[in-house]
Amino acid sequence: VYGSIERFIALLTEHYAGAFPTWLAPVQVRVLPISERHEDYAQDIVRRLNDLDIRAEVDERREKISYKIREAQTHKIPFALVVGDQEAETDTVSVRRYGQANSGEKLSVAEFIALVQEEIASKKQLV
Repeated sequence: VYGSIERFIALLTEHYAGAFPTWLAPVQVRVLPISERHEDYAQDIVRRLNDLDIRAEVDERREKISYKIREAQTHKIPFALVVGDQEAETDTVSVRRYGQANSGEKLSVAEFIALVQEEIASKKQLV
């Protein structure tokens, strides 16, 4: 027997087909370091996001970046940030949005934070 909270969560999950809008997603941002040497930069980004109450995590698994990107899409994470040497040097991120095939827009971390905060505040829908 399910309680009212469980029924509400089930209703939301069914309504959004698991692809929650950014403001509602349990994980709003997943940072994907290209290799092990980029993990410190990825952790720094997550720390900055978490300090602003943006729910973010780092995928530190030793997998190919294409696998990590595909996995973030499968889990319907609103934003996946790919970080490598170039991004670490320039304090930028390569932004991949859920449901958008050829995204990969480069933004500074500050620009990305502003984008996510605006999306959360406006309760904008993903699709």
